[in-house]
Amino acid sequence: MAGPLTATNAFVAGVLCRCPNCGRGSMFEGFLRVSPRCAVCGFDLGAADSGDGPAVFIILIVGFIACFGMLVSEIAYHPPIWVELTLWPLVGVVLCLALLRPAKGLMLAAQFHNKAAEAGGRDLASPEGPDDPV
Repeated sequence: MAGPLTATNAFVAGVLCRCPNCGRGSMFEGFLRVSPRCAVCGFDLGAADSGDGPAVFIILIVGFIACFGMLVSEIAYHPPIWVELTLWPLVGVVLCLALLRPAKGLMLAAQFHNKAAEAGGRDLASPEGPDDPV
């Protein structure tokens, strides 16, 4: 695979935490720290900034799952309160940790694919910069 990935593959590469340009190099050098450059193709990953977007989406998704699960289990099974207070926070923490890295990778891949300014879009669009000055 020599050139940049297609739109679908760039998003798949993001979910797999791979470089959105080549799909082979790692996007992260720690759990959530973005690598400055792709080790395989040299693509500049340091220009990306996802901010709090992935965390907000994951908190909303996991909060819905945990609250809905707690409500259903309370209505259907009436477990003791200690079971609820042990099980559902643990489910929330595990889901947050499992989903946060792929969500951040997906958001960064979307920035690079759409040539967002936060991801160095001016450098990706053309070597000279944008066609129409702002």
